[in-house]
Amino acid sequence: MKVLHVAAEVYPLVKTGGLADVVAALPPALAQAGADVRLLLPGLPAILEAVLSPKLVVNVGAAFGAMRVRVLLGKLPGTHLPTYVIDAPHLYQRSGSPYQASDGTEWPDNLQRFGLLGWVAAHLASGDADTQWQPDVVHAHDWHAAMACAYMSQHRPTPAASVYTVHNLAFQGLFSHHDWPLLGLPSRIMSPAGLEFHGQLSFMKAGLKFADRLTTVSPTYAQEIATTEFGCGLDGVIRGRGADVSGILNGIDTDVWNPSTDAALATRYDAQRLAGKRDCRAALQKLMGLAPDDRALLVTVVSRLTAQKGLDLVLAALPALVQEGVQFAVQGTGDAALEAAFRRAEQANPGRVAVHIGYDEARAHQMVAGADVIAVPSRFEPCGLTQLYGLRYGTVPLVRRVGGLADTVQDGSRGSQTGFIFEAATPGALEGAVRRALTMRSSPDDWQAVMQRGMAQDLSWAGPAQAYLALYGQAQAARQQHPRTLAG
Repeated sequence: MKVLHVAAEVYPLVKTGGLADVVAALPPALAQAGADVRLLLPGLPAILEAVLSPKLVVNVGAAFGAMRVRVLLGKLPGTHLPTYVIDAPHLYQRSGSPYQASDGTEWPDNLQRFGLLGWVAAHLASGDADTQWQPDVVHAHDWHAAMACAYMSQHRPTPAASVYTVHNLAFQGLFSHHDWPLLGLPSRIMSPAGLEFHGQLSFMKAGLKFADRLTTVSPTYAQEIATTEFGCGLDGVIRGRGADVSGILNGIDTDVWNPSTDAALATRYDAQRLAGKRDCRAALQKLMGLAPDDRALLVTVVSRLTAQKGLDLVLAALPALVQEGVQFAVQGTGDAALEAAFRRAEQANPGRVAVHIGYDEARAHQMVAGADVIAVPSRFEPCGLTQLYGLRYGTVPLVRRVGGLADTVQDGSRGSQTGFIFEAATPGALEGAVRRALTMRSSPDDWQAVMQRGMAQDLSWAGPAQAYLALYGQAQAARQQHPRTLAG
């Protein structure tokens, strides 16, 4: 089976969140399972500079406001997967993040930048961009790639099926309806039955309406986004797709995240040699300026600092928990008010609270390895990778029962517990879960059993890759029987 993955970012070249990790790890897992896999990425500076041996596939010319658009084919560093890169300097060769300028404002031409990504994907799907290779399935990731599904719906006949994965429904790619003509699609698609969303144009709806199959990154999140609470205004559209929507849990790259080989750690360890984890704990306390307290419950947070992640709950619970012997180490960046609040908490609790504003990959590994508990108190969480890293490293996850957190952490049964779960998004509920962790840590045998149970799980992409291959077969059958159109 030939599969084309379409996305805006890939680790380690361009990363703003978990999407980049998925795009870096799932395609190689599919290739290992026997699929013929390629990627399509925008020619952002870090991507264009890193792709190995790029060769011209097609010279598009002027498109989407750029006078020069070319499609190159090279190899992705590390995995050496064949990768198409859209070389459009006017749209992609700029500093800042993939979506925002350095001052945090959205790029004003994001509609053209990511419309072009979907348009090229559709032309690859139809076989008229690369005559040497045509995919059976196009797998588009999040709103940045969603227009691939809309463009494919207009390229008939197109034998390639489409799969669209929602990594986070809260980010929808909304634009002014006045910019609709820039996409070059029939006007009938700019309607409530198509891409119109409360007077705006929604890229997210392009995937939700036109893909042959829809996925999210966990089974629970697939159910949640069909509800008013979690549907971000699109729950009706999602309910309308019925059985076309499913959830497949993310895996993690178990080569990158492996405590027995991780070069970032003070001492490497595994489930049978846990003494190294104690060394990592002491090293983290020293690195972050925390008191060298063996009795403290050391809780880390490695996260974007946003309201979604529930970090205001941590701030509210922190004073009482510090008094009870808990240490906190935090790494992240995001909302300015949250950043400032965590800095104030650090100043008020020297040796007990430590904060690093920013993101450093090596430090993230050190914080996961060195902690007793890794907290993910999200208000909603499509899948979450941080708790999976914690399980892999014997760092006990403490999470809220939402989305993928509910699917990956077990609490309650003594023989199956891998972490601690709380229900309500309140400081009191979070405090209660931390106190349960404090109590269990006073029983070393019970604590070690929970650690080792988490470390014993298969968190690799092997299982999810098989699930995606089965889904691709379903999408192909759906495309043949009932092609997705505006009416369909």
